[in-house]
Amino acid sequence: MSREPPLLLFEPEVIEGAPASGTLEPLGEQAFVLRGFALPSAPDLLAAIHEAQAAAPFRHLQTPGGLTMSVSMTSCGPLGWTSDPKGYRYTPFDPLTNKRWPPMPPSCLALAQAASRAASLGDFTPDACLINRYEPGARLSLHQDRDEASLDAPIVSISLGLPATFLFGGHARGDRQIRVPLYHGDVVVWGGVDRLRYHGVLPLKEGVHPVTGAFRYNLTLRRAG
Repeated sequence: MSREPPLLLFEPEVIEGAPASGTLEPLGEQAFVLRGFALPSAPDLLAAIHEAQAAAPFRHLQTPGGLTMSVSMTSCGPLGWTSDPKGYRYTPFDPLTNKRWPPMPPSCLALAQAASRAASLGDFTPDACLINRYEPGARLSLHQDRDEASLDAPIVSISLGLPATFLFGGHARGDRQIRVPLYHGDVVVWGGVDRLRYHGVLPLKEGVHPVTGAFRYNLTLRRAG
């Protein structure tokens, strides 16, 4: 796994306790952390989250095995992700409201496209934005993102609020994982040969963020259809 020195992407901004923003850190051949990349867009992104949850409230989904996810979720864009005893899937309608998911905000689309280009993963037009809300103790178990019709498109994951530890593994569940600290404004992008790597998030630690309070938000943009 490549551990080359990070490349400078843009003018750095200091975040207390975080690595210097403005850098691109390789996690794999085609997987990167873009430190602080979302900071300029953070106010618009947080406003978009609040608008989306007003139309499609956060909910704790059930896995096909009957477990309740600790992370609460909603979606925006033409397609939204859902899970229940019938399985994992994307739908154009919110099963909770029977209405279409809220539209994808221009700020989300523009940031995802810019992040994909910055990571040298080409043009990217997502049609789904999953919005996860983490409270202390919430976690995301190791999984692959393989429900999408377009596995050639990258994944763009935006972190806002409390810091979290991202797990990035290999192509098998039992492969060694690296632990990657993520901070407010960081963006993770992976695609190409790294597109189907297992990944997850360790339980969120207690804390209070000056912008989001006791929460971490994560926006994950994909081309699902």
